Amino acid sequence: MLTNKSKRRIVREKVLQILYAYEMNKESLQPLSLEILKDVTDEVDKAFAQELIRKVLANIEDLDGRIIQRVTNWEMNRIALIDKILLRIGICELLHFPDIPPKVSINESIEIAKDYSTAGSAKFINGILDAILAEEKKEGKLNKTGRGLVEESISPSR
Repeated sequence: MLTNKSKRRIVREKVLQILYAYEMNKESLQPLSLEILKDVTDEVDKAFAQELIRKVLANIEDLDGRIIQRVTNWEMNRIALIDKILLRIGICELLHFPDIPPKVSINESIEIAKDYSTAGSAKFINGILDAILAEEKKEGKLNKTGRGLVEESISPSR
């Protein structure tokens, strides 16, 4: 099956589906995850999905707190659930996945929002994730390792 979507994008979409269903039904997470991830054959992708779900749920209060700080004219309960989950995923990747470049985390959240949410969602999500990234960089808290993971300033050397 040829697809324009990366395997990781598909995995992130499945994580969104799992977290959405979990939020709606508060069902047991394990059978839900097994069902939605059953066609993910790559063990690395499956492990990434499970770790992302685990870290989003383990840090949900902190993630939501960071969202609340940035939604000036909106109360948290007025944000569409899909947008809230995509923000949680994006922020979680920024903060807790040192090997994923910030640009990738932000782009993935935006692109998934374009497919699954409202017309204004991508811009809304981009604004919040950019603000969190800028704050983490300013405070020197961005924990990213490896080449290309923290943007270098591209100024011509003289």
